Amino acid sequence: MKRFMLAAAAAALLGFSPSAFATTIFVSNEKDNTVTVIDADTLKVVATVPTHRRPRGIIKNPKNDELYVAAGDGDTIDVIDMKSLKITHELNSGPDPELMATSADGKIIYIANEDDSMATIMDVATGDVLAQVPVGVEPEGVGVSPDDKYTVITSESTSMAHVIDNDTNELIANVLVDTRPREAKFTADGKEVWVSSEVGGSISVIDTSDWTVKDTIRFEVEGVRPELLQPVGMDFIDGGKKLFVLLGPANRVAVIDTKTYEVEDYILVGQRPWHGELSPDGKLYYVANGLTNDLTVIDVESLKPIKSVPVGRLPWGVAVWEGKPDPDALKRNPPKQ
Repeated sequence: MKRFMLAAAAAALLGFSPSAFATTIFVSNEKDNTVTVIDADTLKVVATVPTHRRPRGIIKNPKNDELYVAAGDGDTIDVIDMKSLKITHELNSGPDPELMATSADGKIIYIANEDDSMATIMDVATGDVLAQVPVGVEPEGVGVSPDDKYTVITSESTSMAHVIDNDTNELIANVLVDTRPREAKFTADGKEVWVSSEVGGSISVIDTSDWTVKDTIRFEVEGVRPELLQPVGMDFIDGGKKLFVLLGPANRVAVIDTKTYEVEDYILVGQRPWHGELSPDGKLYYVANGLTNDLTVIDVESLKPIKSVPVGRLPWGVAVWEGKPDPDALKRNPPKQ
């Protein structure tokens, strides 16, 4: 207890507090073909795990200790045991997997295959392909509704959000959004799905009762050219009251009030923030900055960046796990210098 209190006091001086639970951050590095492992309590890099080529999308299974890393140029998904930091097996995802999402029970994984205009649906335990659903050109974003009834796939070149019925694995709607949609996120009540459009510079709010766009949110930052305001990754925070939107070349994270649809603030981070992830307690938000090769830690309450952590080259995605790797795993995978 004394040791933890001393660590907490030291951490407070740096502007952050250690979690009550052991927590680990994983960052996919697209150019290095690695995943950087960070101790969330100390914000120190503790390991580097090699992956197949071009790791981008990275998520954890909600029900076990598996981490899924989409290796686009390897045409596979690496399954990493977060305790041992070993690739235990691969999921034959199809060509160029990019983003993924799982069902609430962690048994099904939905994958966007960028190169073949397809969404692949797989059984996680067996690795069996349950279905492949044709969608638009260059699919990227994947969002699964809270009740597991629907999956939304965004296609960049078609500028659409495609709705799949998860009971039948059939396409039931195509929603036109702004140019180059990147990510799709359902609200906690499942009544809306929010889609970021990179080139369109907007967020489309889709009503899931009829799959129509009910509102479009745009961005404006003094001194920043409009074409640089490119929304990509996003996450609901503060119990869903706000949305963080990562604006790529604008080097900022936008803060949106989800009730009024108004942009409330912009947070300056590193260069080309792409994707992020919320801490388990909701107090911190971790942002992967692709061109400064670091991770920005944002305090959610103050909306201020409080720490920058160097990672690998071209960091792309972030996953957070309530757990710690085994000591032997850290020895086998020392941080890359």
